[in-house]
Amino acid sequence: MLLRSAVLLLIAVTTCAAPPEASRLLLDAARSGEAIVVVGERGAILRSADEGASWTLSPTSALATLTGVAFANDSTGWAVGHDGLILHSRDGGRTWAVQHALADKEASFLDVCVLDAQRAIAVGAYGLYLSTSDGGATWTSRRMGEDDFHFNRIARAADGTLYLAGEAGTLLRSTDAGETWDDIATDYDGSFFGLLPLTDSIVLAHGLRGRMFRSVDAGDDWQEVTSVQTGLLASAIRTRSGAVIVAGQARNFLVSTDDGRTFQPWATALTTAVAELLELKDGSILAIGEAGLTRLPAP
Repeated sequence: MLLRSAVLLLIAVTTCAAPPEASRLLLDAARSGEAIVVVGERGAILRSADEGASWTLSPTSALATLTGVAFANDSTGWAVGHDGLILHSRDGGRTWAVQHALADKEASFLDVCVLDAQRAIAVGAYGLYLSTSDGGATWTSRRMGEDDFHFNRIARAADGTLYLAGEAGTLLRSTDAGETWDDIATDYDGSFFGLLPLTDSIVLAHGLRGRMFRSVDAGDDWQEVTSVQTGLLASAIRTRSGAVIVAGQARNFLVSTDDGRTFQPWATALTTAVAELLELKDGSILAIGEAGLTRLPAP
């Protein structure tokens, strides 16, 4: 199936309606009700209540780079980052308070998954894994294995199954909200940087050198997906139309219209790396990464 256009118009969200932080390195985004919250380097937290037409800078004392953000509802959410930093918001991302921080500069969180207003899991470098069941009043550390591989991404399927992706082909699965985890194996020993549950049974995993793997049985078995890209694939989303978009290093954009069985290149003029994708209400795609915030027409 052909894409709508070989060359797509880019509309950069770096206008006077956005603070200077909107053009710095940004790394993750999440919805909080009708609002969008984006996080990035030097503690930047941006919030938009109008689908990215304008942005405001949320006040925070954080100076460390923030790498992940997620919300339980339109008010309660967490953001995580370097220096073992965990921030908590009770007002939809307008303001934030520090709940956890470490002096160890290697203790970097890379992602956070929010189960509900009381439960969240933060994962990161060197096997870092913390969870809370009391809204962040306390966080419990846990060692997940003998090797301290980086945990790059944690994702949740619609049925509640959790998936954890990391270095050296690490893929883990939990069917009990993170109480226990099982190893799931592929034939790949490189790093996985992302996971996208498409349904309760179909899961897409992606990583270095354009490598992608697809499971149709909730991770029991995996088949490699042919890719024309060779760069790191960092983020994947499924749009309301059913298209699957994967992006990462410069010019690495791929689109699937058959539930991730096959992918085609998506030609955009964006030449910088993308860390996260988010679909806007009009069907356009907000790319978050080295260029800050960039709006792309739908493929």
